[in-house]
Amino acid sequence: MWQRLGEGAMALCLAVMALAVFINVVLRYGFGSGVAASEELARLLFVWMVFIGATAAYPLGEHMAFTSLLLPLRRRQRVLLAAAALIRLAVIAAAVMVAWGAWQQVVVGKDSRSVVLGYSNALLPLPALLSSVLIALMALWQLVRAEPLDLGHELEVE
Repeated sequence: MWQRLGEGAMALCLAVMALAVFINVVLRYGFGSGVAASEELARLLFVWMVFIGATAAYPLGEHMAFTSLLLPLRRRQRVLLAAAALIRLAVIAAAVMVAWGAWQQVVVGKDSRSVVLGYSNALLPLPALLSSVLIALMALWQLVRAEPLDLGHELEVE
């Protein structure tokens, strides 16, 4: 359910962005005037779409993985589980650092407004905060459950 919700949100962001930019291009080159808000809206939606996508990709194992480094360990189950725990701890640490930085940017941006649309500038770093918190929670859940790593990505290497 959450995966479909994320995919739907990304599709909606992409559709609104494409429509806003298309209308702006037609108005600018066809009629000599554009909609200034379309650039700001497209930027905001693009940022949200990227972080929604990053969050949706994590549980599917779609982020960059260096599984070739772990392939020699696949016969040694305990070592592979320890490597998985270390990797997940590193993901949690990185997500916490991103969340902390994003939170600081949300605080800085909450009192300022965008130039054209007037939305709070806290909306730009907010998806980074939400995404990193969700990814950290997913990694923590995988760590607690001691889920093995998916090493099936070696087939995708060319």
